[in-house]
Amino acid sequence: MLTTEMEKILVAARKTGWVLEPEAKRLVAMIGIDVPRHRWARAEEEAVAAARVIGWPVVAKLVSPAAMHKSDVGGVVVGIPDEAALAAAWARFSAFERFEGMLVEEMVAGDVELIVGAKNDAQFGPVVLLGMGGVAVEIYRDTSIRMAPLREKDVSSMVEGLVARRLIEGYRGSPPVDMKALTRTMLLFSEFAMELAPWIDSIDLNPVMCAADRCVVADARIVLGGLQGGKERP
Repeated sequence: MLTTEMEKILVAARKTGWVLEPEAKRLVAMIGIDVPRHRWARAEEEAVAAARVIGWPVVAKLVSPAAMHKSDVGGVVVGIPDEAALAAAWARFSAFERFEGMLVEEMVAGDVELIVGAKNDAQFGPVVLLGMGGVAVEIYRDTSIRMAPLREKDVSSMVEGLVARRLIEGYRGSPPVDMKALTRTMLLFSEFAMELAPWIDSIDLNPVMCAADRCVVADARIVLGGLQGGKERP
């Protein structure tokens, strides 16, 4: 069940039609899915303070309602080692249209980058997708799709349906992905997609960085739609 705090985030996002990444990460964390340590800084000194707490190096991301696809406009800088580099990123980001700050985030790594997504189909409701994530999404188009809600056996079946399953299961000496963590992420996400159905058009967690001991969501995007999300509401 959506909490009052969750609904406030979704209502506030109606003016842009999508949920800014810091708030999308907050929603995802609220349901128990693992996200990197992060902080939304509205001033440069806040960004520096956040990086000191999180620990260098950090990732810096542009926060702007005008930049849904941050990477396409140079709005993501990884491996920032110190305050000077962070200040340079801040100066560049602050020149963007409708600049609302910087997301300062823990660097995370994974052996396999996955995408976990959901599309709110008009006929079938939320349809959940699992596939190769990151830049590989559009290159390989290696995905498995199921209708929500998922059961544990559905997650196993979706993995088996991927060409990339050998990477997930461990390939040429690399350790297998933590399937318990991946399954938990998928089941929580499926429930979340069902709860959000009246509000959303789609959700993408991409990439989800999966390793032998963890699956963590490096980026999250929630696009509103439906009766309560804004596009069709009364």
